[in-house]
This record gives sequence, C-alpha cells and structure tokens, in this order.
Amino acid sequence: MDRPAEYFIAGNAFAAPPLAPGLYVVSTPIGNLRDITIRALETLAAADLVLCEDTRTSAKLLDHYGIRGKRQALHEHNERARAEEIVSRIAGGQAIALISDAGTPLLSDPGFPLIRALAEANLPVFPIPGASALLSSLVVAGLPTDAFAFHGFLPPKAGARANALKSYVDSRETLVFYESPRRLDDALAAMAEVFGDRQASVSLELTKRFERTFRGTLAELAEKFAGEETKGEAVIVVAGAAEPSAPAAEDWQADLLAAMADQPMRSAVDEIAARYGLKRKEVYDAALALKAQQ
Repeated sequence: MDRPAEYFIAGNAFAAPPLAPGLYVVSTPIGNLRDITIRALETLAAADLVLCEDTRTSAKLLDHYGIRGKRQALHEHNERARAEEIVSRIAGGQAIALISDAGTPLLSDPGFPLIRALAEANLPVFPIPGASALLSSLVVAGLPTDAFAFHGFLPPKAGARANALKSYVDSRETLVFYESPRRLDDALAAMAEVFGDRQASVSLELTKRFERTFRGTLAELAEKFAGEETKGEAVIVVAGAAEPSAPAAEDWQADLLAAMADQPMRSAVDEIAARYGLKRKEVYDAALALKAQQ
C-alpha cells in the first residue's frame, strides 16, 4: 500500500495534492524551521523522491514536518554521475524534489549539472521559492539593492582570494559573498586592502535565535572580527565602486583643441571621446564651437 502524501503542522495532518512530472527546486529554511512555505511542504510530501545535499541534515526538516518519502543524496561529488538516471526517471513520469542543506538550491550549492541536463532534454523544472541567505542579508545590509552581484565563496588561499577581489574592484553593483567562519577575518582584511574604505555589512546566524548584522566600513569590520571565532556561515555585503567623477570641461576641451591642431577634426573628436569616456556628440559639438572661435 502506497504511503499517503501528507505533512504535519503542530500535529495536524494535511494532504498533499499530486504533482505533475518534473523536477521541483525547493527552497528550505536557512535556520528557522518555520521559514518554509505551504507549497514547499506539499511538494516535498508528494514527491516520488527527495534529492538532498545531505540526507542527515535534511532529515531534521523532513522529520519535523512528518514527511516520510524516499530520500537520496545528491551532492557535488555525485551529481554529474546521477544526472542521467534522474532525467530518465522524470521522463518516465516521476515528480522529484531537489533541496540543499539550507536555502535555495544552486546558490553555492549542488544542482546546476542536473538542471542543465533537464533543460537539454526539454523536461520541466519548477521553482518553489522561499528562504535565501543571499536575499536575506542583502535586504538588511543598508546598501543599494537595485543592482547586485553574488560571488559565492571566495578562494580559501590568500593569493587567489586577493586576485578574485581585484577582479571585482571596478564593479559598481553591490557585492555579496558567502564566507566560512574560519576565514571571515582573513576575508574582511583582504577586502579592506583591495576595496579600501567602503561601507559593508556582515550577517551571522540569519533567522536563528542569535541572528545579528554588523555594519560599518570594511576596515572597521576587519578590526572587529580580527581573530574572533564565529559560528555558521557568514554573508558579507560590500558597497560597489563609486561612480567616476565627470572630467572637467576645460581639461578635455583644451586637449581637444590641441588634438585638432595636429589631425582632422573627426579624428580629434574620436580620440578625446575615447580618452575621457565622453559621448561623441558632446565632443563633436564642442569641436564645432572651438573651430568657430578660431
């Protein structure tokens, strides 16, 4: 006899409706077990199989809500090897759920090779949105959210970490990083050296009892966490590079006048526009005005 597709909240049983075939990418809590949606519970209860990054970690959530379905491990060491089998099962009509240890799968978590394989096979993939450490840290950081870039975990070795940070130094969008508690102090020190005195935040234990977010300059945060032991993964949010100041008109127009003395006007306009990052029409109009004054 098949098990009933159900889940429990506060001891009360709820039936989970059947699922259409496909892969369901399910977001799970990042700390507080109550941060899960009804749709996520229904999906996990009704799925033919739940793929877990670590079945022991996921058992805490699934057992808490009385979800007893079949579970298998899918992690960075076996996801490529298992992708073909899972594609075949979904093509055969199964509904399979994918969860990570916490938060939204694929964000610094396993799952990408499987999603790519399903996309290539033209099989359905459904997002079941929910908790995300990335978004949770971003909205409390006090930094611009209109444009941001997520860079996951930095390389653990100092040289590779510094090189990675240098590649982001000119990025104007807010930067978001995950970091291990063992390397938080080193990462902040490296950021302060590469990025300078930018505003930043560090979020720890998000959604948990001792949740806290610290804000300040990178130098201030690096000093605060120097040699300090923290628990759980940290999320670091850093202000993007400042917009460059516009060049003074008298400077580029003086260079334009000098360039026009040595070459055709159009060539001089192209050179100055490229050198100063100006719109060509603005430089061309200035060139016409300078020529009329001569």
